[in-house]
Amino acid sequence: MGRRKGIMTEGFKEELAKELGFYDVVQKEGWGGITAKDAGNMVKRAVEIAQQGLNNNR
Repeated sequence: MGRRKGIMTEGFKEELAKELGFYDVVQKEGWGGITAKDAGNMVKRAVEIAQQGLNNNR
């Protein structure tokens, strides 16, 4: 079974990492270097941004 292609673009993930304060880890160690908590916070923030976009389109 192949790995699914991510929904978030690399640029969007980088912006989220910068906003959440762990982009330095991503630069040094790659995405595998972030904690599960940071990954969860990144997904949570992405969902918040998506919801804001949906609410603005109403």
